[in-house]
Parts: sequence; structure tokens; C-alpha cells
Amino acid sequence: MKKLICVKDVEAVEKQGQKVLYINFKTIITPAAKDAAKVFGIEFSTEQKSSESELSKLENSSNGKIDSQMIYTVLKALSDKGLLKGLLENLPTAPYMAERDGGGLKLIRGNSVKFDVFDTGNPANKVFYQELISKDESSMSAGFLTIEKSSFEWELTYEEIDYVIEGTVTVSINGKTYTAYPGDVLYVPSGSKVVWGSPDKAKIFYTTYPANWADLV
Repeated sequence: MKKLICVKDVEAVEKQGQKVLYINFKTIITPAAKDAAKVFGIEFSTEQKSSESELSKLENSSNGKIDSQMIYTVLKALSDKGLLKGLLENLPTAPYMAERDGGGLKLIRGNSVKFDVFDTGNPANKVFYQELISKDESSMSAGFLTIEKSSFEWELTYEEIDYVIEGTVTVSINGKTYTAYPGDVLYVPSGSKVVWGSPDKAKIFYTTYPANWADLV
């Protein structure tokens, strides 16, 4: 079956920072795609992709064994052809660095954690989190939460314990507001309706039970 190359395919290659679009003899290129390629300075090539070609050569010359020097050679070839940048930009990134052993132990490097937006229902809020221990690993969950000059209502259908790492955390419940500072610990029982907030930028470590708290909200 012949493959059709259109403008959107050329645009995708350009967004990845690549300058070569690989095709084969069965490929059909539309006139509009050819024009777009000229505008972006992209060439069409029927040569085997450099990464596949270099790996094939290395495997043949080393009886299928690849070491660090060979990997460097492949990466260097990709870089010289302008293909490495686009490849790296599209690689998924882990939310944090962790070390594990076969028994279930997990060591998470706190300074490597990348935060996601925590949906409070108000897009103006600056609230972010990252779950570090999930329901797939434990009956409890745990993670980091940051609140920056924001407040939001929340109803807990699970138990939660919070340790304030930095900043000021306010918790309003039953008409009263409590303020927690670095080193303080909060326990919030299931069924509580609270208003979380921070007048500055607070960072807390939380743990919940059960772990599937997101499914219960």
C-alpha cells in the first residue's frame, strides 16, 4: 500500500526540528507538501533512517552487542544530521526520579519532582501537586501539594494527614480557621468539608487512606 505525504506531515516534521523526511519508493507526495517542504527547508530522502542504519552497522560489526561507545556513535550521527533535537523534545519525561528494589521499597528524590496542575474548579488558582505513592503500589497514597496565594473548597471522602514543609497553610472548617506553619502536622477525617488556602506559597507532604482518593472525589 502506498503512503501519502501531505502538508500536515511536513508541518509535523518541522515542529520536531527535523530537516529530513524519510520516504520509500511507494510514497506519494502531494504538490502542496512539496511546496511546504521548500518553505521549511525540509528534504525528502529515500535513505534508511540514520538511527536504524547506524544501529544495524554496529550490531553487524559487534555480533549484536552494543556498548556505551556505540550508543555515543549513534547519538553523534543523529546530532550531526539535526535529528536528535526533535527526538529528545518528544520523549516523555518522568514526574520524578526514584529507586526501587524487588521487595517494594521506593526511594523518591524530592528535588526531582515535577508538579502537575491540581484541578480546584477555579483556573485562576495556583495549586499544583504530584502523587508519589499511588493506589497501584499501596493502600495509602502520598505526594506533594503546593498552594500559592489561593484558596479552594474541598470535601474529603478519605482520611488525610498533611505535613507542612514550607509556607503558611490555612484550613477553614465548621466556621473556624486554623493556621499551620512549617513543621506542623494536620489530620483531616473523612467527610470533612474544608477550605484550603495559603496567603504566601505553601508546600505540604500529604498521605491519604484509602489510596484511591481521586476516584472517591
